[in-house]
Amino acid sequence: MLSEPDQLLNRRSFLSRTGAGVGSLALGSLLQKETAATVPQSFQKVAPKARSVIFFHMTGAPSHLDLFDYKPVLQKYDRQLAPKELFEGKRFSFLRGHPKLLGTPYEFTKHGVSGNELSSLLPHLGTVADELCIVKSLYTTEFNHGPAQLVFHTGLNRQGNPSLGSWTTYGLGSESENLPAYVVFLTGNTPGAGANLWKSGFLPSVHQGVQLRGDEAPVLFLNNPDGTTIPDRRRTLDAIEELNRQNLKLVGDPEIQTRIDQYEMAFRMQSSVPDLVDLSQEDAKTIEMYGKGEFANQCLKARRLVERGVRFVELFNGDWDTHSSQHGRLTANCKNVDQPIAALIRDLKQRGLLDQTLVVWGAEFGRTPMLQGTEDPNKCGRDHQKDAYSIWMAGGGVKPGITYGSTNDLGNEVAENPTEVRDIHATMMHLLGIDHERLTYRFQGFDQRLTGVEEAHVIEDILA
Repeated sequence: MLSEPDQLLNRRSFLSRTGAGVGSLALGSLLQKETAATVPQSFQKVAPKARSVIFFHMTGAPSHLDLFDYKPVLQKYDRQLAPKELFEGKRFSFLRGHPKLLGTPYEFTKHGVSGNELSSLLPHLGTVADELCIVKSLYTTEFNHGPAQLVFHTGLNRQGNPSLGSWTTYGLGSESENLPAYVVFLTGNTPGAGANLWKSGFLPSVHQGVQLRGDEAPVLFLNNPDGTTIPDRRRTLDAIEELNRQNLKLVGDPEIQTRIDQYEMAFRMQSSVPDLVDLSQEDAKTIEMYGKGEFANQCLKARRLVERGVRFVELFNGDWDTHSSQHGRLTANCKNVDQPIAALIRDLKQRGLLDQTLVVWGAEFGRTPMLQGTEDPNKCGRDHQKDAYSIWMAGGGVKPGITYGSTNDLGNEVAENPTEVRDIHATMMHLLGIDHERLTYRFQGFDQRLTGVEEAHVIEDILA
């Protein structure tokens, strides 16, 4: 015969897996107001510049050499054999033999007062170039997608660690009572590292990212089943909460409180999510500014989310892995994201939100200056490159209209201000008012942190 604790655990387990478990299946883990009140204040060191983050991840890694980092020397030696020091003794995913150099086919133009230089593939982003801080000296430790994506999001190249968004909500809590603190959008290919990029790892599951979809059911299983009324749902949730609170009192597992909060958040989201995704509330000029398509709608929803107090919004956009046919794919991808992202920056600024919203655009690594595949300009591509690439940041306390760091003449190594991914994480936490060295969580006998045990630095030169 089962003991009373076993009976209660089994009963809770059963209920969490039935149709009544609207929160557990639909939402994963959510953060609500009560959680914010328990956030340790010891994490905070300075006054925050940013209150929210919008984080763009271009899955597969676009070529920095074709978008942000123009190299005249590379142009001069286009299609000539690469110097041996570019490839001898180094590891690549696909490059073999003696590769040739590949210059960019795109024109670069300096924009605005700042003179930030961008590719002709990004004409809309050029109109907001004076808001951008372009970091051209980033490097990472991994040259394959899955591990590098994990480093970019969690600081480590293995699964099981909290994502950047999870650390953010753990450190700051939530400002929204009716929406998750951490929201994820996906377009294109699913990242190689999958949901590990927005999971909470060893942090409480309340900090996991929640995916919003673009169809009629933005959150799976959120709606009531046919024939179930709102009062019916309320009575069901009240009964489940009573059982969960009995179990919480008995076993003291904090995840039970998380589950209680999930159910309540799910109930509130039944009204808040439809309101969020109803873009008919936006005026025609705003809709036109963002453009058409799923990604454009996600960018507009990202603005609506931070307006409503959501702490961290991440937008994944896939299919940037251009080993071949780079010209066509890069052109199509840039056309898809250029207008909506520029519109988001402009929209945030005109609404007074850019100063308090940190916008970050990047990927897991960059692309080689060496050609991969055929020399046909419409079919050739570039391999992965971990030793130097570019990202950009805007708003949220970042110095606007600057370029930080540089690469060498061929764009394959950092020449000035080397910046590791952990430094970007430390800087983002600093802008949010968090000391990255104090942001810790006790797990397996150690105080774990986003930036790990090795030294990470806040990039003071890019702070406004």
